[in-house]
Amino acid sequence: MIALGVILLVIGFVTGISILWTIGIILAVVGAVLWVLGSMGHAVAGRRHYW
Repeated sequence: MIALGVILLVIGFVTGISILWTIGIILAVVGAVLWVLGSMGHAVAGRRHYW
């Protein structure tokens, strides 16, 4: 999810499409939150680890 967010950020920045930029930021932040929660040992969506 983080990788997809970064890809959308780059595409949105290069092409100037602001909706891609916004979606990329949201995906990157959500992916980072899930990654942190998973690394702390919290079960995320029924999984013990979230990569």
